[in-house]
Amino acid sequence: MTFQRVFRRASIPLLALWFMAAPALAQGLLRDSDLEYGLKQVAAPILSAAGLSPSRVKILVVNDSSLNAFVISNDAIFLHYGLINRMETAAMLQGVIAHEAAHIANGHLTRRMGNLSSARTASGIGLALAAVAAATGNGAAASGLALGTQSAAMGRFFRHTRAEEASADQSGIRFMKTAGVSPTGMMDVLEIFRGQEVLAETRQDPYLRSHPLSRDRLRAVEGYVAAYGDTGAPDQTAAYWFSRVRGKLSAYTRAPKWTLRRLSETPYQDVRLLREAVAEHRQSRTKQALRAIDAAIALRPTDPFLHDQRAQILFETRSFPAAAAAWRRAVDLAPNDALILSGYGRALLVQDDIAGAKRTLERARTIDFRDGSMLRDLSVAYARSGQNGMASLVTAERYALRGRMEDAGIHARRASGLLDNGSGPWQRAQDIVIAAERAAKRR
Repeated sequence: MTFQRVFRRASIPLLALWFMAAPALAQGLLRDSDLEYGLKQVAAPILSAAGLSPSRVKILVVNDSSLNAFVISNDAIFLHYGLINRMETAAMLQGVIAHEAAHIANGHLTRRMGNLSSARTASGIGLALAAVAAATGNGAAASGLALGTQSAAMGRFFRHTRAEEASADQSGIRFMKTAGVSPTGMMDVLEIFRGQEVLAETRQDPYLRSHPLSRDRLRAVEGYVAAYGDTGAPDQTAAYWFSRVRGKLSAYTRAPKWTLRRLSETPYQDVRLLREAVAEHRQSRTKQALRAIDAAIALRPTDPFLHDQRAQILFETRSFPAAAAAWRRAVDLAPNDALILSGYGRALLVQDDIAGAKRTLERARTIDFRDGSMLRDLSVAYARSGQNGMASLVTAERYALRGRMEDAGIHARRASGLLDNGSGPWQRAQDIVIAAERAAKRR
């Protein structure tokens, strides 16, 4: 599904309910298969150098224009789109990722999670901060932390100590060196925030509030960079995907006219055409948008994300059969991409292919159960096929994703009465009922 603004708060197994813990996440995530694949390509060498799995650690984009990046689990790194737009090179973005990956690799999050699970006296900490579950479905790691945490407690959770920052800086630069990435990228990022430490906290970027910056830290990073040496060679794969990620993000988050005036600044022709298609589509100039995306596809005919973008343009202009055909092609090229499957399922649902829609959306749910719009469509497909118990269950899951536990409980209890006792779906419903009851006790 191309460029969704998704409010997601939970996954379901073992009460592992996703909680958008930070104020930065209050506006939700920007889910897009192209963006997430591109960020994965940029991050992969850094994550591998850190001893982390690029297939397990997700890089997710927060729908926020401020400059920030953070981790709240061992399985995901969150980047505000405003920070990505501000980066000038792939090495700068990799510097941010390296620093956040170091917090994971150095065990900072593990200690924080342990502290949080025992901090029941902290204001507002009740059930569980199930951050891990939303990133990867790791319910065991997520259970036992709390829903409903107040901002003061979360502020303490997000604020790294200076010792942790120094450790993450040094480790991050080492990861960059190992990956063959210029460590000056991290130094360039910190230069953006130089001088902000003298501002009142309310005027600082969120990144500075959660990642304390001092003159000593800057000098230390300069020393690390000098010691490791600036021997990184440009990575053409990272450079391309960085250009594509930032280009598409800016096309969606900046005014279309701003994008169209700056197309020539993009070094890759297919990325220029992609940006043009997005900008034209946002101005309801469908013919121009399709002409641009078709030209991009001609350059990269087996790129599933370009076909996904074409399908989105067609769907949003109500050309449903053509959109379904475009998504079918994208699915053929990327059969395990949950967001692309979700889009295809929606197109089938609109065309009353209920069986096909249900089958496709269930497949998407199996791969990535955190997509609220997919769950909405899946509940409709179940309702239209007469499976009211499953429709209520999926609706309960969707409400849980948004943190609306009272509504989730209502639909979960309804599902429990309609589903076979002891079945897998019935157990999922029971998990939500229990979570909703615990959430109610702590209100």
